[in-house]
Amino acid sequence: MTREQAAGRPKLFVLDTNVLLHDAACIRNFEENDVAIPISVLEELDKFKKGNGDLHFQAREFLRRFDELTGDVLSEQGASLGEGLGSIRVVLGSEFDRRLETSFYDDSIDHRILNTALHLQDVTPGRRIVLVSKDTNLRMKAKSLGLRAQDYTTDKVASLESLYKGKRMIEEVPQDVLDDFHEGGGIVDAERLRGLVPDPVANENFVLRNGSQSVLATYRSQDGAYHRIRKQSAYGIQPRNSEQAFAIEALTNDSIQLVTLAGTAGTGKTLLALAAGIECRRDYRQILLARPVVPLSNRDLGFLPGDIDAKLDPYMQPLYDNLSVIRNELGDSTAEAQKLQAMRESEKILITPLAYIRGRTLQRIYFIVDEAQNLTPHEVKTIITRAGAGTKIVLTGDIHQIDHPYLDSRSNGISYLIHRMRGQPLYAHVTLERGERSKLAEVASTLL
Repeated sequence: MTREQAAGRPKLFVLDTNVLLHDAACIRNFEENDVAIPISVLEELDKFKKGNGDLHFQAREFLRRFDELTGDVLSEQGASLGEGLGSIRVVLGSEFDRRLETSFYDDSIDHRILNTALHLQDVTPGRRIVLVSKDTNLRMKAKSLGLRAQDYTTDKVASLESLYKGKRMIEEVPQDVLDDFHEGGGIVDAERLRGLVPDPVANENFVLRNGSQSVLATYRSQDGAYHRIRKQSAYGIQPRNSEQAFAIEALTNDSIQLVTLAGTAGTGKTLLALAAGIECRRDYRQILLARPVVPLSNRDLGFLPGDIDAKLDPYMQPLYDNLSVIRNELGDSTAEAQKLQAMRESEKILITPLAYIRGRTLQRIYFIVDEAQNLTPHEVKTIITRAGAGTKIVLTGDIHQIDHPYLDSRSNGISYLIHRMRGQPLYAHVTLERGERSKLAEVASTLL
């Protein structure tokens, strides 16, 4: 094949294992371009076939989809992915490229994937070969060897600047409109603010101001009107700013079944969600708090001493801390504080690792998922689609503080969810920006 013929062909994307584990359906997202799977990737997938985690599910799902394809996947033409799509092929191992031998010491899976991409680039000169990986370091290695490399971006948010915040400040609101919020039952028809508020979406929140006067309101798409929000407490926790007032309204409104709270450390995300859940406890069979276990410093759970409960306890401690804050606000000797302890003992309030809720039926559960920025879009979808009748799901997280090695601020589950669910009547979102933990915590979050 000449260089000119190769250049006229569609791109050939070489996929890393982590792309398949991130999205089992990814091979159909490359349009008319072709896909190559290094044989070493299939070898690595074999290690993920057994297990109950999301990675294991993705591995099994991809292998099932791959097995259903018709055609010779070992040929250069590969097997067709369907009408309007390219083909997919498995590339067997080849002699190790001299550039890899001189640059890297280890014979690792990553380097074998790089070797495959280099081999394809050599045997099809002029054709655009692109390595796709969620691993930043592998992409850097590829580029250093003259390979094109990119992240898998199908489920990435376009930009953080355009990500829905769930709130807006509107200045110069006519005084008679503000008066109607106070005197007319707290509801104002959307037509009154059409010129000032372009395209409001369901459950979007507003600070409506005229000089020193202001009103907090939320837009309800059901009746096409703005409803005044009054600052209300949730089991002893008082909102300290407008954002927290918006959050408590969404968290305690039984017509809103899905809530996301995003914000940096100290903005009150988890505390508000937990306090609101306890406030609404009579409407739910159980308040379930869960968080993904993402070990830090490359040390897995096996590194920690003790049995499984002892190993998991450090990861759950922030949730226990928030319960302690609520108890302190109530006063240890009050009846409400005693109820809190009783709810824990009876498992009306249950704190658990997220992996432990697999297989559970979420009927009439107030389900809080903390640190949701460490979940993939598929994991978030799996959680929400498990919601049964009468269940409310709350996800909290800081999209700028991600511990997952293959996620970032634009590709994590909570960013994806905010982007996709915006405007749905049963969904509300608030971005909390003002720190309330302490002045020191706010300064550190901003400057460090």
